[in-house]
Amino acid sequence: MDKSQNIDFVLRTVEERDIRFVRLWFVDVLGRLKSFAISPEDLEVAFEEGIGFDGSAIEGFTAPEEADMLAFPDPSTFQVLPWRPSSDGVARIFCDVCTPDRKPFDGDPRNCLRRMFYKAEEAGYIMNVGAELEYYYFPDEHTVAPLDNVGYFDLLPSDSARDVRRSTVLTLEKMSVPVEYTFHSSGPSQHGISLRHAEALTMSDAIMTAKHIIRLEAYEAGIHASFMPKPMANEASSAMFLHQSLFDYDGNNVFYGEDDPVYHLSPIAKSYMAGILMHAGEISAITNPTVNSYKRLATGKSSSPTPTHATWGLRNRAAMIRIPIYKPGKQLSTRIELRSPDPMANPYLACAVTLAAGLDGIKRGLRLPAETELTDAGLSDLELRELGCSPLPRNLQEALDIFENSLLMKDALGEHIHSFFLKKKRKEWEKYASSITEWELKQYLASS
Repeated sequence: MDKSQNIDFVLRTVEERDIRFVRLWFVDVLGRLKSFAISPEDLEVAFEEGIGFDGSAIEGFTAPEEADMLAFPDPSTFQVLPWRPSSDGVARIFCDVCTPDRKPFDGDPRNCLRRMFYKAEEAGYIMNVGAELEYYYFPDEHTVAPLDNVGYFDLLPSDSARDVRRSTVLTLEKMSVPVEYTFHSSGPSQHGISLRHAEALTMSDAIMTAKHIIRLEAYEAGIHASFMPKPMANEASSAMFLHQSLFDYDGNNVFYGEDDPVYHLSPIAKSYMAGILMHAGEISAITNPTVNSYKRLATGKSSSPTPTHATWGLRNRAAMIRIPIYKPGKQLSTRIELRSPDPMANPYLACAVTLAAGLDGIKRGLRLPAETELTDAGLSDLELRELGCSPLPRNLQEALDIFENSLLMKDALGEHIHSFFLKKKRKEWEKYASSITEWELKQYLASS
């Protein structure tokens, strides 16, 4: 269906379904969902001319003297909101943000990913992504207290949130977000949801939709859903695993390697992985964008292994990149699993920078370092470096130092996003570094 057909379908559906409000969704640089509503009478004009809004009100968009922005609805993302009334209903539609002269806005994360997507297409590739999100349920947004003590995949009556997960899945399916499965994860009151693969932009929209609906269903149930990477020091951390593969224009998975009897990966897939591993430190500020993100990467439990180095492996869940087991006859499912990102990351930017790193690896024909096995988890930094595996940044400041000087990140994100993100996150680190923690008070107050 081309764009004009999509627009006709949307306008017809709005009339037939008695839609009275159309929410225009877009995402800021930090991955926060933004929205304003228009009437259905303005929707046709919005498709043709865009809807103006004050960009200076959105952090990271524009300065007050350059405030005017245009939101152009993407008709392919139109969905009726199932939790709103059927009469005088409400729909949502993701938007592309443009400048007043209708040029794509450099600070729009969707535009950033689309720009990188075009580079991949020029090389003959289409990026597919599947996502697995982990999160915790807490009593409210101020209280870190588990609601159950259930473990990984456990089926127990004490799994207090099974009805919330059920309603979340049903709502997502009504929003055309295909859910592969949901489960209780390894931490107490920790949960996971796996979204079926799609091309990268569609999946990023799906991740934003899923996070919104997970929070919404939790709120309706009187609890709070948190995507904080490490909310409890001695419990499992939360990740956003990204399953990635590249397809050609004929629908073939170019990651599949018929001549590789062990990993079933093609030379293209291996160079793609090598690119991500080589640029692992540079992309970390985007895939792990908060102070708390590095509490996850620096610590962990055996029940919830997390990557600490730029490693890869077939069965090693502590590796940055894991290779899911190949099933005979399932060439289209051949993929890599990027395990370092966390759910606080902006999915559009996370996909953009990992695609940029992978394409750089393909372009340069990079070779993979040695695989790390599960038994390698106890190796020292020096031993891992000798295997060609560099450590991931240990804190946000270190990640930002590497990010700041990365030509690849400046090119992938553009000057606007790169400079704003760096400035904003530097301030976040400064606030954290100047805060007095409870640990410091316990450690030093009495002995000083």
